[in-house]
Amino acid sequence: MKIETERLVLRPWCVGDEAALARHANNRKVWLNLRDRFPHPYTLQNARDWLAHCASDPQPMFNLAIEHEGEPIGGMGLVPMTDVSRFSAEVGYWLGEAVWGRGFASEALRSFTAYVFEGFSFERLEARVFAPNRASARVLEKAGYEREATLRRSVFKEGQFLDSHVYVRFRPRPK
Repeated sequence: MKIETERLVLRPWCVGDEAALARHANNRKVWLNLRDRFPHPYTLQNARDWLAHCASDPQPMFNLAIEHEGEPIGGMGLVPMTDVSRFSAEVGYWLGEAVWGRGFASEALRSFTAYVFEGFSFERLEARVFAPNRASARVLEKAGYEREATLRRSVFKEGQFLDSHVYVRFRPRPK
């Protein structure tokens, strides 16, 4: 399974990605904008553990590497919700700082969103962004997501409470 965009390939994580994954992920600026389950420092062992998790995941391809010029530069994933929210899923992504500001995240997210709506029954995709992370909010807006809510003091990161914004995109209606 592969999603190709103009400049990127979204594909499953695989053996051989460990060094690039650890190099791009081991960055405090990346970690500051992600949930604490994303470790910092990010070691080669963390990369091996992540690849083993992806290889054993029975879900469809919901955790993908974002590849540019043959190297993984970040990741994109989907977490399906359950129970009464079973037609919703949370989307997440990150890129290594070395490739920030080049439009890669928006490009990847647009294609990933189309892939999800074409291949799965989700009605709603959502993403949560820490309020200080304006760049990620812009990524979502460029990919057609709209800000639905602000969750006040909903995140505790680096010893402080932060607001987070919920962005959503709905399945396109048939014409």
